[in-house]
Amino acid sequence: MAERTSTGFLTMMLEPTPAVAMTLPAEVREKLAELELELSEGDITQKGYEKKRGKLLAPYIPQIQGVDPSLQIDNRIQASSQAVLPGSKHNKSRAANTRDERFRSDLHTEAVQAALAKYKERKMPMPSKRRSVLVQSSVEACTPPDTSSASEDEGSLRRQGRLATSTPYQGHGHPAVEHWFNRVIQGSSTSSSASSTSSHPGGRSVTTTNTTSHAALNANAAATALADFMAHTQLDNHSAPPDVTGLSERSSLHTERPQVASVRGVSRGYNHHISVMETADGVPVNSRVSSKIQQLLNTLKRPKRPPLREFFVDDFEELLDVQQPDPNQPKPEGQHMSALEGEPLAVVNNWPPSLPAALQRWGTTQPKSPCLTGLDNAGKPVYTLTYGKLWTRSQKLAYTLLNKLSTRNEPLLVPGDRVALVFPNNDPVMFMVAFYGCLLAELVPVPIEVPLTRKDAGSQQIGFLLGSCGVTLALTTDACQKGLPKAQTGEVATFKGWPRLLWFVTDGKHVVKPPKDWHPPIREASNDIAYIEYKTSKEGSTMGITVSHSAMLAHCHALTQACGYTEAETITNVLDFKREAGLWHGVLTSVMNRMHVISIPYSLMKVNPLSWIQKVHTYKARVAVVKSRDMHWSLLAQRDQRDISLSSLRMLIVADGANPWSISSCDAFLNVFQARGLRPEVICPCASSSEAMTVAIRRPPEMGVPPPGKAVLSMGGLSHSVIRVDTEEKLSVLTVQDVGQVMPGALVCVVRVEGTPYLCQTDEVGEICVSSGSTGIAYYGLPGMTKNIFETIPVTSSGIPISDRPFTRTSLLGFVGPDSLVFVVGKMDGLMVVSGRRHNADDVVATALAVEPMKFVYRGRIAVFSVSVLHDERIIVVAEQRPDASEEDSFQWMSRVLQAIDSIHQVGVYCLALVPANTLPKAPLGGIHISETKQRFLEGALHPCNVLMCPHTCVTNLPKPRQKQPEVGPASMIVGNLVAGKRIAQACGRDVAQLEDNDQFLYIQDVLQWRAQATPDHPLFLVLNAKGTVASTASCLQLHKRAERVAAALIGRLNTGDHVALVYPPGIDLIATFYGCLYAGCVPVTVRPPHPQNLATTLPTVKMIVEVSKSVCILTTQAIMKLLKSKEAAAAVDVKSWPMVLDTDDLPRKKSPQMYKPPTPEMLAYLDFSVSTTGILAGVKMSHTATSALCRSIKLQCELYPSRQIAICLDPYCGLGFALWCLCSVYSGHQSILVPPLELESNASLWLAAVSQYKVRVTFCSYSVMEMCTKGLGSQTEALRLRNVNLSCVRTCMVVAEERPRIALTQTFSKIFKDLGLSPRAVSTTFGCRVNVAICLQGTAGPDPTTVYVDMRALRHDRVRLVERGSPHSLPLMESGKILPGVKVIIANTETKGPLGDSHLGEIWVSSPHNATGYYTVYGEEALHADHFNTKLSFGDTQTVWARTGYLGFLRRTDLTDASGERHDALYVVGSLDETLELRGMRYHPIDIETSVIRSHKSIAECAVFTWTNLLVVVVELEGSEQEALDLVALVTNVVLEEHYLIVGVVVVVDPGVIPINSRGEKQRMHLRDGFLADQLDPIYVAYNM
Repeated sequence: MAERTSTGFLTMMLEPTPAVAMTLPAEVREKLAELELELSEGDITQKGYEKKRGKLLAPYIPQIQGVDPSLQIDNRIQASSQAVLPGSKHNKSRAANTRDERFRSDLHTEAVQAALAKYKERKMPMPSKRRSVLVQSSVEACTPPDTSSASEDEGSLRRQGRLATSTPYQGHGHPAVEHWFNRVIQGSSTSSSASSTSSHPGGRSVTTTNTTSHAALNANAAATALADFMAHTQLDNHSAPPDVTGLSERSSLHTERPQVASVRGVSRGYNHHISVMETADGVPVNSRVSSKIQQLLNTLKRPKRPPLREFFVDDFEELLDVQQPDPNQPKPEGQHMSALEGEPLAVVNNWPPSLPAALQRWGTTQPKSPCLTGLDNAGKPVYTLTYGKLWTRSQKLAYTLLNKLSTRNEPLLVPGDRVALVFPNNDPVMFMVAFYGCLLAELVPVPIEVPLTRKDAGSQQIGFLLGSCGVTLALTTDACQKGLPKAQTGEVATFKGWPRLLWFVTDGKHVVKPPKDWHPPIREASNDIAYIEYKTSKEGSTMGITVSHSAMLAHCHALTQACGYTEAETITNVLDFKREAGLWHGVLTSVMNRMHVISIPYSLMKVNPLSWIQKVHTYKARVAVVKSRDMHWSLLAQRDQRDISLSSLRMLIVADGANPWSISSCDAFLNVFQARGLRPEVICPCASSSEAMTVAIRRPPEMGVPPPGKAVLSMGGLSHSVIRVDTEEKLSVLTVQDVGQVMPGALVCVVRVEGTPYLCQTDEVGEICVSSGSTGIAYYGLPGMTKNIFETIPVTSSGIPISDRPFTRTSLLGFVGPDSLVFVVGKMDGLMVVSGRRHNADDVVATALAVEPMKFVYRGRIAVFSVSVLHDERIIVVAEQRPDASEEDSFQWMSRVLQAIDSIHQVGVYCLALVPANTLPKAPLGGIHISETKQRFLEGALHPCNVLMCPHTCVTNLPKPRQKQPEVGPASMIVGNLVAGKRIAQACGRDVAQLEDNDQFLYIQDVLQWRAQATPDHPLFLVLNAKGTVASTASCLQLHKRAERVAAALIGRLNTGDHVALVYPPGIDLIATFYGCLYAGCVPVTVRPPHPQNLATTLPTVKMIVEVSKSVCILTTQAIMKLLKSKEAAAAVDVKSWPMVLDTDDLPRKKSPQMYKPPTPEMLAYLDFSVSTTGILAGVKMSHTATSALCRSIKLQCELYPSRQIAICLDPYCGLGFALWCLCSVYSGHQSILVPPLELESNASLWLAAVSQYKVRVTFCSYSVMEMCTKGLGSQTEALRLRNVNLSCVRTCMVVAEERPRIALTQTFSKIFKDLGLSPRAVSTTFGCRVNVAICLQGTAGPDPTTVYVDMRALRHDRVRLVERGSPHSLPLMESGKILPGVKVIIANTETKGPLGDSHLGEIWVSSPHNATGYYTVYGEEALHADHFNTKLSFGDTQTVWARTGYLGFLRRTDLTDASGERHDALYVVGSLDETLELRGMRYHPIDIETSVIRSHKSIAECAVFTWTNLLVVVVELEGSEQEALDLVALVTNVVLEEHYLIVGVVVVVDPGVIPINSRGEKQRMHLRDGFLADQLDPIYVAYNM
């Protein structure tokens, strides 16, 4: 029976599918066995073997999707060539002592290959990285963007002709490749005019059919884009990829939106007739970016884990989903174990009473016998230290240290002081002298690594250890001291975090001979500290483990007995002699037994990995102490050496035998070196830890111990801490070897890892604990941790202690197997607990290495660790990439690693990063410094060159998506509020006061005429230039005269009511022509002029506003007129279709015949056009009534009179900026100092200097201006003060905004300019929107703006929950200024249109005489938006007509009093409804996610988020070197998960300035989205999170 199962096991590992393996007929198996034998004896070539074997198996192997069977056999060649099936009749010929085939360690590689073969071809979009187009020379170098995701088994594409179904270019043959190449040469990814939205509301676009030839397709640019898209998406029927996630209604409107040029950033096409492909829902798709996202969606659509149970979670108990334990998971079933005792320590006659006594004995009786031989980098012996020399030199050093070093006549050191030993790894001799010198002087040596630079990995922690041990002196060699980094003074530099040290050179002239009568005290071993060994914990902190003299002696005794050491044996030591096994065997136990140690430095191993084997051969060494790495290295180099014999070895101690993958090194090593005299039974793995020292070691064969054991354990069982020896799922097994028996004189047990240390059951994995006289005694200076680790009391299940002796936790995870053999399956340091299951970092590394190990990454350079994100551990894998690996190959390798780990460990990898060769922080003797790597990962300082994040598969504990409850009706809402004693949320500004003298005018143009007569010379406007000098001024009369001239020019040419576009730079011309239009009865439309350096993006907007507003004439300056008709302009727009253009520079001085009098004040006064942040161009109609009412409200709120001066640094083209610039001064008669914001680009202090110079009390600015001042002047406040800039005159400084107040910016501004006298109470914001340009404005009277803190999680559920400042998830919101006179505000439910209560989140509705009267046009959507301007509540006051602002906010009654004596109602704006993202049933405001992202890394300058088909896309601007780009991907994903419970779908890293910003400083997220989808952003990196 046993024979049959093992056959089954092996065949299965060699065959693709388990089912097939079991059903092979006996004769086929027989033939296979014969084939194997022929191959192993060389009767048949490898090729012939494969061919015949393939033929035999062909009928039985089903095709695994897309993978040719020969490919699979390919992967198993190495295995099968050595393996003779145990069931075959030829088995007798095998040597009796080979290990049981069943435990071959290359099984793991095969398991991985089989696991990968099982995977269906899952398409993963490859991340795209910026490459300069010019660098590429051959077609090969530019692989088409999507072939990477054609298959997981890329290799097979090259090796084997594929089945037709899986060729990437189905139905195209291969023209796609050359087509793509053409595209590379042109240098643009898609034609720039193919903009991502189709402007025809109903126009479906043309879809190409299969018959189209490529030549025809290349006919025009748009078609190219299309073909491009066809070629790069694997489509079954050549229609666009179906959109899998269902778009919200808003995104389908997206098709009908106008193309609006952004103010900066991507270029926009303005062309109605581009055929753009659309997905099923009519969302246009025309670039490889979108096809990639579609692909990503298709990947994500496959359900990864069983869907979570849906249940309603109360809004505030947003509990994360806790993984319910699987009822079927394996549970331990064995007996409770009992403690395991090692054999008693034998009593040895004449055993020295302490280690120094042993040194004294050998130094005096056997002075000539060799103690230690040091080698140089060529492998030549440099020096052999004899026992006599060691004794005399240590004595000299001990005497010098105690008697010759003093400070202020006090001896520097007294017995018991700690001394640092800083010796390089290639100088064991000096180290040994120093170590024993300290022991003789009764000082405590603390051996540490040589610090190479001031910022070594972990060096700061070493400094902390030295500081806490009170070390003041460091011993080192002369050569080493010379190599240390020096300060300016020539002394050794102080390393970061280190205490001040004196450096003493032990081989220098200061070491003196002791006088004849001085003898070192040789005492019996006591419990005093002998030495301190450093250890780095999982978190990277360094602890010092104290070892007493008696423990040191007992450990030497136990090792001598366990290893059967005899006097004068020769031993080679490859390990670090400063700590752990290298120190125990090579420095301490060797002296006890007068052994000769050949110490092989790491630097020599790097040059010649065979050196240790050569030395074993040369010195006929009986024992060698190595790590599995050394065995692995020597395998790679062994081909050169023939004449080596290892027959002298009786013990090959594998110090890291406890590492699960040491077994493969042991097996492979034995396979090769058995022929060179190595006996299998001399391999002795051991298990040890710094705290417990040696825990168990396999005894040498002469001790008559039971044969070595092995276990094939189920990974699934291990992840639940249960031992199951065999499993059905043969792929995920871990093969471990035993580490021998417990040490003599020790008591060992296995306890539960967490909580009370209960004894484990016999089939349960736990932490091994040891109680013996030979363990460490404490962590120096850390009593709490010491108690946990060194004084554990294991208890039985009933809670009774198993022994009165304390146990030491070894941090090794394992169990006790048959024959009392100890098995170790992992370390606490590598333990990663992911949703309740345990995984071992080393096992994950082994799986990653089994995926085509040597091709793309370096074998020893893989780090696996876990980080905590969203209350669970997430696995991170970091590997060093070989320099010659291509992007494509690496990506391929990465996706296979993810699948292998998923398949074998049943756990998802959160992030897999590849970094350039040699960039991971190194541990002192090779290997990777894991904790430092983790630190760099979390700080964003790893600089990977490839990243793959898989949050979608790993993060399974997100809160439940919110289930929308049926809405409470509006009536019950009111009743509910009444019952709760809450008032309905409504507020209003004060009543509009009685008419004043100029309020009798219904029309603003009448006011100007009246002022021109009443106060002709009163100055109204003053425009400043960049130098701060006055560029132009206008008094009442001058303005009136200039307006008359404009009117005279228009009256003959235009009819009354015609629309006129005013295209002027900020200045008096703009104001004069505005009034000129009113005088002539025309309707003015102010338009920002195009930017001469950026016509391509800015001119289409001008054109569009002119067209949409139906302007029949453009008024402008000569310069702009030339620009509009220039050659450059013709490239951007059709210049022939401009309406009549008049320049107003030199108008004749003519009075207009008569002024136009509008018949009613309800007539249209002007049109106000603005681009909303969602990219919609909306013009609103302002009547004469509204215009006057607006001016009156502002006048009352700001107390504006002719004697006042205000400074305005705003754009004069729309909204409140326009009103303040063009209307208010004329209405109220105050003087406006106008500062064009553009001028600040050349002189940042212009605005503030003007405010100070004119002693302005009221000033207005925009967020962009405020940002320019904080960034540009932050460090120059001193210089400004010297120029006498003083801001103490400012009573109120208002930021004109149509968004939630940016608290961080206003606070920074206040802080910076506090030094210049700016009052902290002065800064506030205004709030307006399209339906009403001024709803709130702080003004001069009334209480200061208040700030509240709301719970961000509640906000997502449309609730307002006030919390204390600083509480978790709190978000500060500042009041948006006081509600203007005559304005009424109410908060309404967006769905039911019912009124809401105080502090409830809803849409802000406004009613006021200065509301706009309607949209002039929202480009074909008039009907949709009719209710924006006149809507009524569904319940309560159903009469009042309100306008809907489209902003969410809430009202809150405060304890402050208004000027009127009433309690003050504060309005808080949360954000625009159009901007909000609906994700997981919750409502997110982009700004909140962006704030988190910007905080996550210092190099993120700006961020914008948007959604695309339910994927969250995060765009970040990188302010730093491009190598930091990929660091951001993980940090961005982490922070959004942690703070918002959202999974980021795509992270796009771009250059600074790519995110488009409008004139108000608001991000244009929809433009960005269009630019991204049209592939116009030129990103540095795009990461698609899986």
